[in-house]
Amino acid sequence: MTLEIVRLYHDLLGTYGDQGNAEVLIHRAKARNIDVNLTEVTPGMPVPRSGDIYLLGGGEDGPQFAALEMLKADGGLNYAAAGGATVLAICAGFQIIGDSLPDSNGNKTSGLGLVGAHTIYDASPRSVGELVIQPSRGGLPRLTGFENHQGLTLLGNEMSALGRVLSGVGNGFNQQEGVWHGNVFGTYMHGPALARNPELADAVLQCAAGPLRPFEDPFANALAFERRSTLAGN
Repeated sequence: MTLEIVRLYHDLLGTYGDQGNAEVLIHRAKARNIDVNLTEVTPGMPVPRSGDIYLLGGGEDGPQFAALEMLKADGGLNYAAAGGATVLAICAGFQIIGDSLPDSNGNKTSGLGLVGAHTIYDASPRSVGELVIQPSRGGLPRLTGFENHQGLTLLGNEMSALGRVLSGVGNGFNQQEGVWHGNVFGTYMHGPALARNPELADAVLQCAAGPLRPFEDPFANALAFERRSTLAGN
């Protein structure tokens, strides 16, 4: 099989290096002899509707809403997700895939609705710092990342969080962080998230490619271990 990875608007939604998640997925897929094709979608390009994995990153308010409006008008990401494609959305991308979020004036606007989630802004300080979570499913170890966001995201009752916050803020409600609903992942973790958490990278890959054969990457494992160990006491 050839795995089609679609990276969406990384020039708008790549403020914190989240475009690196694509490189991690490509590396870990090729290590298992899975052919991979990366499609870069830039503003103004149509979003392919037959991709296997779609990636959204973080960005400032202006680029975030420019990306949201283009994705709404295009419809390709919603079409692909409805057909079972895997989606990984980071920070601003996580807010975009929810039901609603504030616009640049603080007014409620609709998101893409891929997951039941509503983002709000309140008087809370900006959430900045290291984030440690215990995943809610998939047998994953503790995950770490760096969060930098103003919004707080409330999940609907039918939604499962990616994990429970051990240190940091995460979604800001009920000690929840991110979302994992079907083949759709959302999180506030930068790092890039998949570079710091190879097991999460494999969970994303497995949603798109099926069961994976074992693969050991000493460098990636050492980075994950260092971050988890360093932050264990937080």
